[in-house]
Amino acid sequence: MFGPRIAELLLERGIDARAVAADRLLAGADDADIAATALAEGRALVTNNVVDFERLRRAGEAEQSGVPGLIYTSDAAFPRDRRFVSRLVVALAVAAEQRHVEAHGGVSWLSGG
Repeated sequence: MFGPRIAELLLERGIDARAVAADRLLAGADDADIAATALAEGRALVTNNVVDFERLRRAGEAEQSGVPGLIYTSDAAFPRDRRFVSRLVVALAVAAEQRHVEAHGGVSWLSGG
């Protein structure tokens, strides 16, 4: 859902990041496969797709199969204007440095603000 430039800029800041859109195997994968890959790699997943990933998170918790950390955001918090990429990168860098996902029980809402 987010372009590879965001992951590139996070990498430049020393934050391990991977863009689904830049991975030819994951780019066509369904949400469950993307979540499983994030879990297997020990990554948090950043998405605007709250409905589908919340469904997967709840199912994974109910089945005790594990779920990746999730960072939810929205177009309202990060409007897709010319500052979008830089604002999202800064917010994600802060979230990573402050370990927001762990601090919020595996799910964190990223605000634009």
